[in-house]
Amino acid sequence: MSKITRRRLLNASLTIVGMIFFGAIVFRFLEDWDWLVSFYMATETVTTVGYGDFPPKTDAGRVFAIFFMLLGGGTVLFAITTLIQSVIQSEIIDALDLRRKTKEMDKMQNHYIVCGAGRVGRRIIRYLQKEKLPFVIIERDERKVAEFENDNLSILIADATNEATLIQAGVERAKGLATCLADDAANVYVVLTARGINEKMHIVARAVEEQAEPKLIRAGANRVVAPTIIGSQSMARALLKPAIADFMDSIVAETLDLVFEEIAINLHSPFVNKLLSETNLSRELSLIVIAIRRKDGELYFHPTGETKINEGDLLIVVGKADSMQKFVEVNK
Repeated sequence: MSKITRRRLLNASLTIVGMIFFGAIVFRFLEDWDWLVSFYMATETVTTVGYGDFPPKTDAGRVFAIFFMLLGGGTVLFAITTLIQSVIQSEIIDALDLRRKTKEMDKMQNHYIVCGAGRVGRRIIRYLQKEKLPFVIIERDERKVAEFENDNLSILIADATNEATLIQAGVERAKGLATCLADDAANVYVVLTARGINEKMHIVARAVEEQAEPKLIRAGANRVVAPTIIGSQSMARALLKPAIADFMDSIVAETLDLVFEEIAINLHSPFVNKLLSETNLSRELSLIVIAIRRKDGELYFHPTGETKINEGDLLIVVGKADSMQKFVEVNK
């Protein structure tokens, strides 16, 4: 139910209650009934049940009863009609909106899927928004995605462990998936199902308990992240090595204008088959290549200038944001 429908339902209810209070006060004044009988009579009038037990005794009471029956019955009829119309309109709008979002998701390619919009999932969603990347949110609790309803995002209110839901989110065409559910068994099931549909997709899974990590890896996750473990490591680093912690936090917060990036070298890249010393990465762009991951998965940490860049390599680079953007544009 949309906010507009809930607001109209509240207004209709307040209108009916207001009419009952108004009638009770007047009946109390004109007929000298006690408050219970006055409220009973007002409710009986508004609901058009009729007067079979306590009809008005005075002329003023009868005149008011005529007026109140017309006014109260008309008000209730109008309120109910407005509410029904609002509900029908809301259902139609929701159906059309779901159809539109389904069509948009059907067109998505190389997008990301976020399963779960809890504390961890919301941070991933905000990061994807910041990077302006296409993504789909899967969350079965509508309240958890309420803060995103005005952001025009692709949201599925459904169970992420359901294969049909993942297919609707375009898992077979997705570039990556993050499952951030609060239950390890559910995360394992999501990873297992998603990997069965898309073998090439990069999957990152949340581990609530440390012992769940090997199970998620066996299910098909490329990376497993345990927020509690990472948090404890960060606290230990802040306690024992505060300077390093401050530097890492500055990079994450982007207060130093330094960014980490992973750059894939394709066949048509101007850097392919060149030595690092032959490129302008360090000399002109002031970028530091921290590591190179080969196509076969082998990782070279702190490569020298004589290290050759091959097609399929993944360069892990750190440097200023504007220089990194130039590198990305040249590498296209």
